[in-house]
Amino acid sequence: MGMTIAEKIIALAAGVPEVKAGDIHTVNLDRMMSNDGTTHLTVDMYRSKLKNPRIADPKKMVFIVDHNVPSDSPKTAAAQKKMRDFAKENGIDFWEGEGVCHQVMMEKYVCPGELIFGADSHTCTYGALGAFGTGVGCTDLLYGMVTGTSWVLVPETIKFNLTGKLCRGVYPRDLMLTIIGAISASGASYQVMEFCGDGVRTLSVDDRMVLCNLAVEAGAKTAIFEADDIALKWLNDRGRKPKAVFKSDEDAVYVREYTFDLSKIQPVAARPDFVDDVVPAKEVCGVPIDEAFLGSCNNGRIEDLRVGASIVKGRRISERVRFLVVPASRQVYCQALEEGLIDIFMESGAIVMNPNCSVCWGSCQGVIGEHEVLISTGTRNFKGRAGHPSSKVYLGSAATVAASAVKGEICTADML
Repeated sequence: MGMTIAEKIIALAAGVPEVKAGDIHTVNLDRMMSNDGTTHLTVDMYRSKLKNPRIADPKKMVFIVDHNVPSDSPKTAAAQKKMRDFAKENGIDFWEGEGVCHQVMMEKYVCPGELIFGADSHTCTYGALGAFGTGVGCTDLLYGMVTGTSWVLVPETIKFNLTGKLCRGVYPRDLMLTIIGAISASGASYQVMEFCGDGVRTLSVDDRMVLCNLAVEAGAKTAIFEADDIALKWLNDRGRKPKAVFKSDEDAVYVREYTFDLSKIQPVAARPDFVDDVVPAKEVCGVPIDEAFLGSCNNGRIEDLRVGASIVKGRRISERVRFLVVPASRQVYCQALEEGLIDIFMESGAIVMNPNCSVCWGSCQGVIGEHEVLISTGTRNFKGRAGHPSSKVYLGSAATVAASAVKGEICTADML
């Protein structure tokens, strides 16, 4: 029986010739990542619950401060200091002010064929490079940290066959929200979303990151692309080599298969308070907004900033709107500076911020107040996610967010 990409990565990590869905295997972890959302809890358990604490391999660990940057309170400062001190004591790679954890991991660490645990649900982003990345809790991360291993229940895989090419003015964000709307927020629970087909060749690595990142919003364990020549060139340009490059076998077993024609995708929006309540963007046009957010680990990359800047260039942000532009990393920020995108945003009246999770996290910069409405490129729109429980969050593409910021109400770019 053939294996999928995900199954081959797990088999390699488990040191066995083959695995199948439903098996449970002990695996060697290639990397582990933790951010300031929960690392202080992991450190507390390490120091108080273990009799003989030790880190199996500090070189496999990465700590990234990204959720509250700079710290917003003495409590946050204490948690980050605990994280910072622990990393220094144990020789763990530590990044602060560098950007959102998943963007930083993709820029500096992730390689095809790796099995990676991250203490954040959007670790599935790493599938854009043909790696198996999945989110875990503090306890699982702690176990991996001290043993270098963990266990994995091999998930079933769903095949998503992509055909055609996205039309002008339509983006990977629209595609993934469409997919989630079609299969539901639980449509891939503890399963792998594997993207394949001729349409994949039209998607850059940044585009693929969008799809993999949001896979958890459909309940997926992870999402993955084959590490093709596009991915390998991206990797090589950053001086890294793959651990392994896998392709699903022709006789691999899939629990379900879907086909999406990219040329038929249109701009969409997810309505409050559910990621899978997806409708054509024009159905929510006219809704007044108080804030717009362009950023996050889903849409804070250079391609997104280019799209947003092209829309606001020569225009002014609506007087009633706060438009937050937050590059996903220092690298993205610097490139946006070089290309003049930051100037365009500033001249339009936008608020450009340092690389961090910002309002997507909903616990620091840009929190929205009672009954306020946000249009966002963030990952989620749950009730109270971005501020007051009575506030409302709509999700859309960078183009829809930028256009809405200009008009003062939800609209698509072609309506300006």
